[in-house]
Amino acid sequence: MNQLDQLKTLTTVVADTGNFLQLAQFAPRDATTNPSLILKAVQSPDYAPLLSDTVAAHKGLALDEVVDRVLVRFGLEILKVVPGRVSTEVDARLSFDKAATLLRARRIIGLYEAAGISRERVLIKIASTWEGIQAAAELEREGIHCNLTLLFSFCQAVACGEAGIQLISPFVGRIYDWYKKSAASSGQAWDEAAQAGVNDPGVKSVTQIFNYYKKHGIRTEVMGASFRNIGQIQALAGCDLLTISPDLLAQLQAQSAPLTRALDAAAASALDLPKVSFDEAGFRFALNQDAMATEKLAEGIRLFAVDSAKLDQMIVS
Repeated sequence: MNQLDQLKTLTTVVADTGNFLQLAQFAPRDATTNPSLILKAVQSPDYAPLLSDTVAAHKGLALDEVVDRVLVRFGLEILKVVPGRVSTEVDARLSFDKAATLLRARRIIGLYEAAGISRERVLIKIASTWEGIQAAAELEREGIHCNLTLLFSFCQAVACGEAGIQLISPFVGRIYDWYKKSAASSGQAWDEAAQAGVNDPGVKSVTQIFNYYKKHGIRTEVMGASFRNIGQIQALAGCDLLTISPDLLAQLQAQSAPLTRALDAAAASALDLPKVSFDEAGFRFALNQDAMATEKLAEGIRLFAVDSAKLDQMIVS
């Protein structure tokens, strides 16, 4: 049995791509998208007609509504391939606007439901800002489930758990990137072997969140995301879900060495982990005190905003 198949016995495998033509070969249960992945897909000859057809069919609508229809069109195609859920992202430029996030999220769900898709098969992706978490909490109360993304810190995870969010996506690879770059900028040697596996800073972050959730019976699903290598994935086997790029899914398929469980909910329940809570002021201060999380959250929003603007330009041009 290859490692991808072994992983599926321990963890729900999710494909991180807008390339729905690739999905079938990996048989993931769910799929996630983001503005960068959709932008990459629509620049391919395989997907350009999907963009042009959707835009042509909705001439005269406001640009933001056309964008949502493009995102949902990709989601509908993905849902023809995966049996589970698709994550569709609210425009990152709304990350600090609760009211606008709610409007876009409700519209996206409405478009899916108009196409005959149950809201149970859709996760609305929202950045893990304070405003995003509060918007998601309100959506969850309406039965609209959310995937809180760009999550880099423990305080973000705690706030999402307290808000009753369906799923969070802590970013393993981007945390790893920050610590590696930080070491280089301060003149410290980065020992790749010593910082791998359970010692990888991104792996350690997800492990802390997973153990805390399981210890305190928090129902929010933990989905590790943003991987740089299969070693990070192997070190998180047993996590609720892992969303993985097609390249890394293929690498796992090519591996046959035994894969063992790394995260264990039963073992986590026996750990001594005190319960913590954050109000808005406490959340903002805790995030501020975490330089990595502060920088990566801001950077992630900026990068997604840039790609959203590029998609806008493709639509109007």
